[in-house]
Amino acid sequence: MAKNYYEILGVPKTASQDDIKKAYRKLVKDYHPDLHPNDPACAAKFKEINEANEVLSDEKKRKQYDFELEHPNAGGFGGFSGFGGGGASGGFGGFEDIFGDIFSSFTGGGRSASASSKTRGQDITLELKLSFLDAAKGAKREITYSRNAPCQTCKGTGAKGGTAYKTCQKCGGSGQVQYVNNNGIFRSVNVRQCDECGGTGKKILEQCPDCKGKGFVRSTTKITIDIPAGADNGSYMKKRGFGEASRNGGESGDLIIVFSVEPSKIFRRKGFDLYVDVPISYKTAVLGGKVEIPTIDDTFSYSIPEGTQSGKIFCIRGKGIRTSRGTGDLYLNVNVEVPTKLSRDQKNTLNALDDSLDIKQYAAMRQFKDNIETFYGKNPYEKK
Repeated sequence: MAKNYYEILGVPKTASQDDIKKAYRKLVKDYHPDLHPNDPACAAKFKEINEANEVLSDEKKRKQYDFELEHPNAGGFGGFSGFGGGGASGGFGGFEDIFGDIFSSFTGGGRSASASSKTRGQDITLELKLSFLDAAKGAKREITYSRNAPCQTCKGTGAKGGTAYKTCQKCGGSGQVQYVNNNGIFRSVNVRQCDECGGTGKKILEQCPDCKGKGFVRSTTKITIDIPAGADNGSYMKKRGFGEASRNGGESGDLIIVFSVEPSKIFRRKGFDLYVDVPISYKTAVLGGKVEIPTIDDTFSYSIPEGTQSGKIFCIRGKGIRTSRGTGDLYLNVNVEVPTKLSRDQKNTLNALDDSLDIKQYAAMRQFKDNIETFYGKNPYEKK
């Protein structure tokens, strides 16, 4: 992760959307290039601000970005560059949301991207459901989806093989058209993409017979992905170039696969650590004994020490989720289960046992008794 978008906007990771919006607006006013002409450093800073805002102001992108921020070495997971530079590089669009075209009114013109620059195709986001074990241990999955794929006949150009292009007459090859508005006080010039050539600045003389000049065809794509061990709910993988094709021969977008992990009836998860609730009998709690403990691979026998109280937590090192980025631990939360529907003989046996025990053998009850005696000045366990 090369950039920290929270630091760029000067907000904490817990910032609300209102906080992000306020910080963004303030920075835009301070760093807009129209206020600092011929200042490359200011222009670069402004681009970073737009890039950070585009990600953090979108809840879905922010969630994916936060995951990568917390897992910087997630080798199997996609980088976040597809959300950052791609959208923010399109000039200084975020500024117009705040100030409209006022700077165009004073300067008599606006910015325009080069007609020769090729636009990037849209990303495709798919949700992939995983079982708890597949997410924890890793798995292979085959994914089939529909997309606009680059036309193989014309290589995405939209032109029939061997034919040329001509300059768009409407925009003169610039790819953009200016619309002038003079209201008597201010003269504003709005620049828009040419609707005749789609912003390419050129027209196809003879269209490709397969894609009809679009440069892409609708097709079904099938890929196999290797899901790394440790995938979590909301984490994602990115396949570069497997998104929608560009409309003017540019780079295809990415395929972003977001994981939806089914909950487990046995395990709870925090990062790479696993938590298991282990019920034990009254006898095992008092005398100790062996119980079978589940892991993501198999079960193993664990010795519960005598006198174990309900709620006791044991940590088994290295028995959590194993990944290339580290191995988690397994935490056992012991719950003593009290038997129900006892027979008369069983109740008599328990009563006899209880009568034979002394309050000193119950640490928590003894402390409770002492606290009450101190508070009320009497023994709550004294037989009347």
